[in-house]
Amino acid sequence: MRSKKVFSGLVVAVLLSALVFWTCKKKEMAPTVEAEKYLFIWAGDQARKAADFLAVVNFDQNSADYGKIITTIPLPNPGNTWNEPHHVGLSGDGKILACGGLLSVLKGQKEVFFFDVADPNAPKFLSAADPPQSGVADEFYAMDNGGFLVTMMGGAQGHHPGRVAEFDANLNLVAEHPANPPEDGFNPHGLSVRPEKNLMVTSDFICPSTTLHAVKGGLTLRGSVRVWDFQNRTILRTVTLPNPAGTIDVRLIPNDPQMRAYTAGMADDKLYLIDTQSGTAKDVFDFSSIGKGGWPQLMRMTQDGKKLFISMNLAGKVVMFDTSNPEAPQVLKVLDLGKDSGPHYIALTRDEKRLIITDYFLNEDEMGKVNAEGDHKVHVALVSENDLVLDPKFQLDFNKDISTGPARPHGVAMK
Repeated sequence: MRSKKVFSGLVVAVLLSALVFWTCKKKEMAPTVEAEKYLFIWAGDQARKAADFLAVVNFDQNSADYGKIITTIPLPNPGNTWNEPHHVGLSGDGKILACGGLLSVLKGQKEVFFFDVADPNAPKFLSAADPPQSGVADEFYAMDNGGFLVTMMGGAQGHHPGRVAEFDANLNLVAEHPANPPEDGFNPHGLSVRPEKNLMVTSDFICPSTTLHAVKGGLTLRGSVRVWDFQNRTILRTVTLPNPAGTIDVRLIPNDPQMRAYTAGMADDKLYLIDTQSGTAKDVFDFSSIGKGGWPQLMRMTQDGKKLFISMNLAGKVVMFDTSNPEAPQVLKVLDLGKDSGPHYIALTRDEKRLIITDYFLNEDEMGKVNAEGDHKVHVALVSENDLVLDPKFQLDFNKDISTGPARPHGVAMK
């Protein structure tokens, strides 16, 4: 009997040793992700007098200057103001930053801008482009070949239909997709790609021209997601929501075998699960439980597809969901940034431990009907398994930290 107990004890000890060894080995084998040290912020002067600019911020958590501006690079003339700096995209090699001007079209200016950020301490402006068939630049997707896709929400004059512009690795415009765009409210804003599935989705948000005082009446919101053949850049089907909800963003769920996506209705407070293959949408969460009329806007997901982050602009909040079960997302944390804070653009670091938030959406000033100013702060939230808390060490306020005066921070990228 005693020998059996000794033997059993030895077996347990061996198994535990093997488990400890394998756990340590897995940690050794796991690739280390180097934390980004630089934060790029694409911004515009609130008074629209000083040039639009790219700010470089110290993003090294171990630096005494963490959160401090390193330099700003003004956009050169012609057309260096009134572009309304919007979204950005960083090339896979981290050398090129592409930036969009949402309202450049109103001044007849170029609206896609490229910066060389190979040396992040001293970025250089490279070139600008003006796709002839489309305008109102929004979301960027950096392709493996070094080029970019850009959703252009409107036509050349800001009406509809819009396009998806494509730039090659030399930053030359090669096409505006699709060749014959649909006429049923094709105003793409959100963009998400799963190249391994040959799948791309875009979300239609609003007809841009209807946001201007020059166009009588209210805003013409859209409520649809387009499913694309990524390689051929063609639309396969349209997923139409029950109402024009203002689907400003869309995110394919990483690793999801059913190739589903999320979109949110900015005007109806709903989170929708999109079945890209059947072309259907299912309401899976009601944002009014957090803040009625809170404007759920931009979305980001972790690479395992198990967490979803969404900014709520008017509510002044950012929500973190557990999406382990895509059909029943669970709220893990509601980060409250305060009344009139206006969070909009969000971005995750590579290691998914920090979420950057900029407090500014869009103010068309005297030209338009949209006047969502926000407080111009840039936040870093620390991400853990079940929590999202502000990093007290990172303090950046574009009302007082920009030498040319209060500015509107929008798109961000890190390297």
